[in-house]
Amino acid sequence: MGLNIKPLSDRVVVEPLPAETKTASGLFIPDSAQEKPQKGKIAAVGNGKKDHEMTVKVGDTVLYGKYAGTELKLDGKDYLIMREDDILAIV
Repeated sequence: MGLNIKPLSDRVVVEPLPAETKTASGLFIPDSAQEKPQKGKIAAVGNGKKDHEMTVKVGDTVLYGKYAGTELKLDGKDYLIMREDDILAIV
């Protein structure tokens, strides 16, 4: 992805996927009612800790907690940087 940031230790950089704009039944969700996205793609992965090997890799789609991570804006794109422990699942 050409990201110029390398997370340290067990941290990862996640690019949030856009929020859902339409429900399963076809109704459009207005911007004021959209929830913060909890799904994203891994953009960069740290080396891990001495006793902990990283389980996610660049390109994985993951689910994370609603308030997980620290927001980061780089080259006009929004990213989240978080510990691997904040990731709930690989989709």
